[in-house]
Amino acid sequence: MALDVLSIPKKIYRTLANLRTGVVLLILVVIASALGTFVLQRPVTEPDKLQAAYSPQTLRLLDRLTLTDIFHSWWFLSLLALVSMSIIFVSIERFPNAWRFFARPYRKTDSHFRSANPYKLELPIRQADQGLNAAERALEKLRWPVERIVDNGDTSLYAEKNRFSVMAVYLIHASLLLIFLGGIIDGVFGFSGFMAIPQGEQRNVIELKNGKTKQLPFSVQCKSAGQENYADGSPKRWWSKLAVVESGKEIEAKEIVVNDPLVYHGLRFYQASYWIDNKKVDGLRIAYSGMESTLMPLELRFNQPVNLDSETTAKLVEFLPDAFVRDGQVFKKTENLGNLAFALEVTNRADNSTTKIWLFPAEGNVVGAENVKFQFKNPTSAKDIDFSPVTGLEISYEPGQWFVWAGCLLMGVGLFVAFYMVHMRIWAVEVRDAQGKLVLWIGGAANKNKDRFEQKFSEVVAEIRNELDKSTPTGRPSVQQHSEHPVLTMVGTK
Repeated sequence: MALDVLSIPKKIYRTLANLRTGVVLLILVVIASALGTFVLQRPVTEPDKLQAAYSPQTLRLLDRLTLTDIFHSWWFLSLLALVSMSIIFVSIERFPNAWRFFARPYRKTDSHFRSANPYKLELPIRQADQGLNAAERALEKLRWPVERIVDNGDTSLYAEKNRFSVMAVYLIHASLLLIFLGGIIDGVFGFSGFMAIPQGEQRNVIELKNGKTKQLPFSVQCKSAGQENYADGSPKRWWSKLAVVESGKEIEAKEIVVNDPLVYHGLRFYQASYWIDNKKVDGLRIAYSGMESTLMPLELRFNQPVNLDSETTAKLVEFLPDAFVRDGQVFKKTENLGNLAFALEVTNRADNSTTKIWLFPAEGNVVGAENVKFQFKNPTSAKDIDFSPVTGLEISYEPGQWFVWAGCLLMGVGLFVAFYMVHMRIWAVEVRDAQGKLVLWIGGAANKNKDRFEQKFSEVVAEIRNELDKSTPTGRPSVQQHSEHPVLTMVGTK
């Protein structure tokens, strides 16, 4: 029984270390990721759109199966963890052989190796060292790193290019591990949500897409927000001027637009929406007169004093969308637009007295002051009332994104090396052929892209021929013709 328990980890290891298991798990990750692109996801889809796309029964089923938040679900994160373990175990199993091949390449040749090599030919030579010297000059001319190998008194040449390409698969493995690690970190520690900030106000609470809230250790203030339109009136661009406020001090400020967020402490504040809140007012324009009969244009902003005369200032301090008067007092009736009311705080600097008066545009009435007149053209006109703009911010915290980007970059490097870097090797040695004649044996090998290697191998052979011709005295051919023995033999080139 104890032996069976101890064998369970070994069976798990062997299963995950199996290349087929890794491929199956990777396919499952791809299927789940594709499913996450077809099913609307709560972190990026508004609740109204979800309810419009699916029936209540379907939406409840999708939520129960966590298919509306796949990339943060426990089963998707577990699948990423299993794939990562499989990649690690497969790499552990195969890395020692790959490292031996990389660290100690086969540089020497013997009769068995020469007979089994698929790319080979023999060039007759007249004297010892003539072939090796010519081959060495040719390889150096073609920029092949070449070295002389001496073994038991026998000398041969070895040259190779792009040996590091044999390790490209492990670069790809490492890139996948980084990407999956970033996905797991984002799924466990990351979050996304929404924050609506009226102009001039600040907020520090995020409404998460799962219905919960998260409080930030700092606040975000919306200094101003707006919308630019095309000629036909359709929205062209939303923008917001934001500021990060921490401990009462402005730490950072930026004007954001769509796809150009404010980034602070790893949180990204994206411009997601913009609307006008007709329950809040940012300012209004009226024509006002006090004791005098002359009407004076007046533009009021919240809590920003303006001069009525040399001794009197006024500022807009309160707005009620629907109000009524009882016993000389003003009260809010509903939250809907109805009988608008604006409170002005009038200060007399001479006696330092402050009076609060209420303006009712629809009735043309003033509460709290006598001999005050004003004109208000249209209580719902955007020309006379500046309803408060509200910026909608999509907020995301993705601490694993640096791992994901690093993995994507490393994968690009690994794929480039794997597909475009060919590990090519060339051997050259002087031997005696079957008839006992001295020949220069030239062999080659490549791990992929055989057609390209054949071109390179032919270039090397042609250059070695040229060097042999140069080293031969004038009038004496370097290659002897024998009817019973071909000058060149290349087999297995396909």
